[in-house]
Amino acid sequence: MEAAKGTMDGIIDTVSAVHSLLPLIALLKSQGKLVLVGAPEKPLELPAFPLLTGRKVVGGSATGGLKETQEMINFASQHSITSDIEVISMDYVNTAMERLAKADVRYRFVIDIGNSLKSTA
Repeated sequence: MEAAKGTMDGIIDTVSAVHSLLPLIALLKSQGKLVLVGAPEKPLELPAFPLLTGRKVVGGSATGGLKETQEMINFASQHSITSDIEVISMDYVNTAMERLAKADVRYRFVIDIGNSLKSTA
């Protein structure tokens, strides 16, 4: 994190738990943007000084409709942006929830519903 300070034009924060924004703001270049799309249960602290001195912006966005989702997928494809995920079957969901509670998750879980349903048919 220290080596990456001031190197990013933008960050999309998908974390839906209460967390500090200061480390993320520190990663932004001058005029960088932090966009929150996760929805924590409690308000987050937003430090003003690093925003003012770095001319940085914090915003938010709810999930868009089909048009916005397709635009995002196209953008990711054009720029070779991928995500790190852990694909799980439906019968692993309870274990996944236990792992979430223990903070034993490195990547976002994606439930493979199609193959889960095929194995029960």
